[in-house]
Amino acid sequence: MITIDLNSDLGEGFGHWTLGEDDALLDVVTSANVACGFHASDASIMRRVCGQAAERGVVIGAQVGYRDLPGFGRRFIDIEPDALTQDVIYQIGALQAFAAVAGSRVAYVKPHGALYNAIVHHEEQAAAVVAAILDYDASLPVLGLPGSAWLRRAKEAGLSTVPEAFADRAYTPKGTLVSRRLPGAVLEDAEEIAQRCVAIATGEPINDVEGGSLTVMAGSICVHGDTAGAVEIARSVKAALAAAGVTVASFVA
Repeated sequence: MITIDLNSDLGEGFGHWTLGEDDALLDVVTSANVACGFHASDASIMRRVCGQAAERGVVIGAQVGYRDLPGFGRRFIDIEPDALTQDVIYQIGALQAFAAVAGSRVAYVKPHGALYNAIVHHEEQAAAVVAAILDYDASLPVLGLPGSAWLRRAKEAGLSTVPEAFADRAYTPKGTLVSRRLPGAVLEDAEEIAQRCVAIATGEPINDVEGGSLTVMAGSICVHGDTAGAVEIARSVKAALAAAGVTVASFVA
């Protein structure tokens, strides 16, 4: 039996500004990557999303990123490795407080945006994020792009690693994500995305951005909460996976 996790980036509003449909997505996904206040979110949002996730039995993960609210964490920052380590610890700790108040806990860590993409290749920053997990709680699983320096270093350090695929993002022939600055980087056709996710979950190849064949190994599939039609996409993906005999469940026991 094939089992795969379905995750989404949530809690990405700030103050009176809202982004995405957190409530509806929490009814679909099995894991919630909750923003921790650096690229998005604030104390009230973190408490609300953690509470709603706990009520639904959705696993809570810390979505850590660069300190970059104006850029939504999607701009690379050449931060000193030790400072990055402390920033990641700070974010996990902040979210853990609200998860605990909700009767739950932070059960995994997933980098966000530019940090996620940087540590695919940036060895020093990848090592810095690994160091943060080791210092905070080495039992926490981590999500990342298959083949990344981040997952390699995490595995070498003894962390539990979960390779991740993206439902709504285009891939390069090398298996990295197409930059959001380029046309076609974000997919929006729910039916097409759903069938693509079935292929990923069952080990079948998908098309890369150049029309070639690419096999993406994944233990979790992400539907971005800020993608147009995210709720419809998530529902379509979950239904298609179930129809294909794939069990959707969190990777956290």
